[in-house]
Amino acid sequence: MTSRSDIPHHIGVIMDGNGRWAQSRGQPRITGHQAGVEAARGIVNACVELHIQVLTLYVFSTENWKRPLGEVSFLMRLAEKYALEEIDELHQNGVRVQHMGQREKLPPTLLDSLDKLAAQTKNNKRLTLNLAINYSGRVEILNAAALIIQAHLKGEINIDDISPMDFTYFLYCPDVPDVDLIIRTGGEKRLSNFLLWRSVEAVYWSTPIYWPDFHPQDLSEAIKFYKDQNMQLENETRIFGANHKQNN
Repeated sequence: MTSRSDIPHHIGVIMDGNGRWAQSRGQPRITGHQAGVEAARGIVNACVELHIQVLTLYVFSTENWKRPLGEVSFLMRLAEKYALEEIDELHQNGVRVQHMGQREKLPPTLLDSLDKLAAQTKNNKRLTLNLAINYSGRVEILNAAALIIQAHLKGEINIDDISPMDFTYFLYCPDVPDVDLIIRTGGEKRLSNFLLWRSVEAVYWSTPIYWPDFHPQDLSEAIKFYKDQNMQLENETRIFGANHKQNN
């Protein structure tokens, strides 16, 4: 039987530092976002090779709408370009792609591209790739609560019987399991409204590496950290159990 410490089933990545990466090179911020797409491609392929089941990439948060209009427009076009250009390779590699987030406010052309990508890859089994675009962990929870209330008022469910597992069914991408490992690049140590409901037992790993410089070997380091943390927890639990048994 595989223990929880062997490998994370679901990895979430806060891809931070694109703009700072570009600015440190005297280049415009959009250059960093373009380089970030290349980094994402490498990490997706690495996750396929490592047999990771689910990868969630934090592409664009609801807070990102506050950025300059030109940068936001570029990010929307870049996401659409990725969805169109990567569809064949992702499909060939057995990657199933889903949009995770609100559809409101997103450009229709981007939504069409994401829908096409999801439709073509829906039966793939090697890796589920969630693209968190226009995503907010708080809004996700609020939306789920609203849907539960609506279902209760229609007599479809009894609100008093809702369990945490039931609540999960009303989240974005309800078949996605809790996240095991959250990686944040760029040196920040904040969760930034990412996968709030699903991160209750996640291991958090922050690195100063900017996202465009994050490579598969860095992913391996994060996974090693995850294994070490869980092995330490298992050892502590084993020792506590032995001591408790001895005292009784």
